[in-house]
Amino acid sequence: MHRSFPCLLSSVAMVASVTGTAKAAETKPEWSLVWSDEFDGNQLDRSKWIPERSCWGGGNNERQCYTDRTKNIRVENGVLRLIAHKEKFRGPDRPPEIAANPNPKRAQPYTSGKIRTLGLSSWKYGKVEFRAKPPKGQGTWPAVWMMPSDNKYGGWPRSGEIDILEGVNLGASCPQCEGGVGENRMISAIHFGDYAPKNKFRDTRVALPSRALPSDDFHVWTLEWGKGLMRFYLDGRKYWELTSKDWETASPKGAGNPAAPFDQPFYIMANLAIGGKLAEDNNDKGVAANVAPAEFAIDWIRIYQCPVDEEEGLACMQGVKGE
Repeated sequence: MHRSFPCLLSSVAMVASVTGTAKAAETKPEWSLVWSDEFDGNQLDRSKWIPERSCWGGGNNERQCYTDRTKNIRVENGVLRLIAHKEKFRGPDRPPEIAANPNPKRAQPYTSGKIRTLGLSSWKYGKVEFRAKPPKGQGTWPAVWMMPSDNKYGGWPRSGEIDILEGVNLGASCPQCEGGVGENRMISAIHFGDYAPKNKFRDTRVALPSRALPSDDFHVWTLEWGKGLMRFYLDGRKYWELTSKDWETASPKGAGNPAAPFDQPFYIMANLAIGGKLAEDNNDKGVAANVAPAEFAIDWIRIYQCPVDEEEGLACMQGVKGE
């Protein structure tokens, strides 16, 4: 009669172990919302965003002037609208942080919108998520991306750049694209290394599982970013993962620190460029005559951080800590 106890105790221990594992999974730390813009008002919230005013072409020979006009930046019906128009415009050459003094004027054949949190908000590690509908057309180049707020490791790209979404020439000719709808791949990238021409980058292209054009509807992009780790998601499906083995910085300040340069606060921005080397050198080449007006629509942008692991941001990422 007593010989059954060891089996019973073993069973109890096994149940306790399974229950403990289940509880550990249930108590996995969760991301906490620390900043968001739902674009619910009827104008841009300037406590969160500063529109960029510049005509220099972003260092990529883009063809637009970014303005601070409602013609190019609107918030209405719960959506941010960055709108590109074909019109000659003359404005300041560069944004303030890289402008000469005095800042010369430059003219461009298009206008558009670009907003940034530079000088207002920046974050080190976390989850960046947004719901957006990029435009289509040869020469369109919408983007949501991040840049370092302090350039600890030096100027671009020593301090890094994170491109969460770039939609280049969506719908234009693309013989290698599946689905029969033209260019349907979106780009994510990071930039790092040394000053040009020794700069480096890694990128990837991702299409929707349906192979439909992402410009047909809204979709959700997510970046999970922790110490030495980045994960990129589209509509909840992971399509790219990078570790500190995939990047570096030539700055002496990053020596012995594999997480550098992506271990500093970054700010976020959204813009709609027209033309530029990446757009004009690919697909149907150049800028289509009927590309404008074009609209990049963003439903919301949300930033989360991991309250139990603010230093590394890893505990809230699935399969990293505590699992």
